[in-house]
Amino acid sequence: MNRPIYVTNERLQHFITQAIKEDLGDGDHSTLASVPEHLQQRARLLVKDDCVLAGVELAKEIFHHYDKNLKIEVFKNDGDQVVKGDVALTVEGSARSILSMERFVLNCMQRMSGIASSAREMALLVANTDTKILDTRKTTPNFRMCEKWAVYIGGATNHRYGLYDMIMLKDNHNDYAGGITKAVASTVKYLQENNKSLKIEVETRNLEEVKEALATNAVDIIMLDNMSLDQMSEAVKLIGNKAKTEASGGITKESVQAIAKTGVNFISSGSIIYSAPNIDLSLKAF
Repeated sequence: MNRPIYVTNERLQHFITQAIKEDLGDGDHSTLASVPEHLQQRARLLVKDDCVLAGVELAKEIFHHYDKNLKIEVFKNDGDQVVKGDVALTVEGSARSILSMERFVLNCMQRMSGIASSAREMALLVANTDTKILDTRKTTPNFRMCEKWAVYIGGATNHRYGLYDMIMLKDNHNDYAGGITKAVASTVKYLQENNKSLKIEVETRNLEEVKEALATNAVDIIMLDNMSLDQMSEAVKLIGNKAKTEASGGITKESVQAIAKTGVNFISSGSIIYSAPNIDLSLKAF
């Protein structure tokens, strides 16, 4: 599976370096004290819950960043549907290196596999429609790359990565600016003055705000926030092809199919990340 564009070598190396520094400090003294320096061993990563596996490529990056001589054999790839008892990969080499990286690798893969599984489940619920499931910025600070990567692996769609790659005028922006019309006009001027080409999305809370956003003739995506199904259906008809539509607010597995039937282009769900369970995985010597 190809990596999304935001998973750069620079971001990977920064993330891995900082995480190792946080965990190891001045040394993994449990391992240094008990395991001979030149001991060579093997371990296998065992799947203990049925899930969509994620974090395999990251695990390889982590192991090789710490010890380039470790040998990784992969049996299950990112995005594979796996079941309890499967072996995802094996690692062979310095016993000290394997032990020192064990928890870091597992923490990432357990979290990413939970998110990928959650994203896959939600995406499949609307698979027979033209609606796409989006993630949000409701991510863990300094772990966003991995969480959004997991969404991508699971088959849902990444929304904006950060505050810098898209304009999103939420209710507070609009209220502070004096309304949608003023917020959008100011945004258009800002983009022109700074020679930036960014899509503009505007959050709306009712049909009057939808009409106001449309009247600007400058909005690419109109967010329909916490609207009823009837309101969303009416908004989709009003908007037509003048902008893309995104349903947001309180999205659940139980409600997502009915929302997709309103004809919205996107449904954004923060819960596919923040409510995803950790998947049980373990790294065992053999």
